Amino acid sequence: MLFLAIEWQVSPIFLDLGFIELRWYSIFFAVGIALAYWLAYRYFRQAGVSDADFDKLSLWVIAGGIVGARLGHCLFYDFAYFSQHPLEIILPIRFSPQFQFVGYQGLASHGGAVGVLLALLIAHFRLAHISTLFVLDVLALGVTLTGAMIRTGNLMNSEIIGKASDVGWAVIFKAVDDLPRHPAQIYEALAYLLIFSLLHLYFKKIYILGQGRIFAWFLILLFSARFAIEFFKENQVAFEQGLWLNMGQILSIPFILIGLLLLFWQPKTKMGISVNEKL
Repeated sequence: MLFLAIEWQVSPIFLDLGFIELRWYSIFFAVGIALAYWLAYRYFRQAGVSDADFDKLSLWVIAGGIVGARLGHCLFYDFAYFSQHPLEIILPIRFSPQFQFVGYQGLASHGGAVGVLLALLIAHFRLAHISTLFVLDVLALGVTLTGAMIRTGNLMNSEIIGKASDVGWAVIFKAVDDLPRHPAQIYEALAYLLIFSLLHLYFKKIYILGQGRIFAWFLILLFSARFAIEFFKENQVAFEQGLWLNMGQILSIPFILIGLLLLFWQPKTKMGISVNEKL
């Protein structure tokens, strides 16, 4: 039963300079990447990776994640529009109905995951002396933390809203309508923070079982959480109406299966400081 719905009417714009807007979403996105970078730097430095190699790897990963997330949204969630406006995929500009700077509105986490994996595949041939599984394990921590920040940015934008509900903690997103809804963005952000805390807390304990275990648990836990929370969300695009599962759930299933495969496939390794074999 609904007790007191929280009215959410925070402006998504942090600073408006007239010719350009700085949005809360962009700030949280940048904070997430910065935190992930700092965390990864600590682990890579501990493992003896040089700053030069770390910078090269970071560049590939960040670029792959952003490009993949953008393409994922355009291809899986709004292909009908972007197939007719291909320049808007790569340019932060809307050409119709009027010319407008809009930023990159629309990023898909599943596409970002694919982009990062492809970037690591390329980086593997350039930095073959660094274990790819080690990189994936460290990256899993940063991605989970960044994901929590991005969902907080979605909250500031009053987007990715939940279904109408009468739960005592329901939120009315005034920018959308007057219905009390599940705060799905908060659910997801808290779930990602919990997963990050568990993986970070038990990094060494899990890692002693073998490289790739952290990444495997990351795939299983994060995308299972995403799959479950989707039941509380409104569908993001019209074609999802009437489907048993929405696009977010459909795209989550392969990542969960890959995580399970990695979990049972990985051989045991010992801990230490060598990047190639140990932590």
